Amino acid sequence: MKIRKIRPDETELLREFLYQAIYLPEGVEPPPRSVLDLPQLRVYIDGFGTRTGDCCVVAEVGTKLVGAAWSRIMEDYGHIDDHTPSLAISVLPEHRGRGIGTCLLKTLLVCLQEAGYSQASLSVQKDNPARHLYLREGFALLDEQGTEFLMLRSLQTGADEAEEVWQ
Repeated sequence: MKIRKIRPDETELLREFLYQAIYLPEGVEPPPRSVLDLPQLRVYIDGFGTRTGDCCVVAEVGTKLVGAAWSRIMEDYGHIDDHTPSLAISVLPEHRGRGIGTCLLKTLLVCLQEAGYSQASLSVQKDNPARHLYLREGFALLDEQGTEFLMLRSLQTGADEAEEVWQ
């Protein structure tokens, strides 16, 4: 597996990764792909690479992209302020449970730190097991919003150990 920055010609793949990032509790049917056309989801990917805070790293196995972690400053579920990028992470189902999400997250945090950001935020559903990853990687619970946790991580400390995954 290789972790690298996304290339401009690959940003259209973020649509599939966004779909795969939708948390589905056990037994819940996936929504139609048209859900990605809702404004509250389009904000994650429309014009990616052209806005403040846009940063994306991908996991590549062979010639296939199997995961992505990206950020941008946007009015999304994880919005804190106009200076804090919000994150999204997605690993294709058949590649989950192998540490790919952890590598993507650590690498994205280094990318954001190098870009001069002091913190990053995200929103995760309370029953999503990924919340354990975020806690382990230094995110702190900032607020509870209905069925979701709003989490924040300082980029001032703790990014040193992430540098080893950056390629």
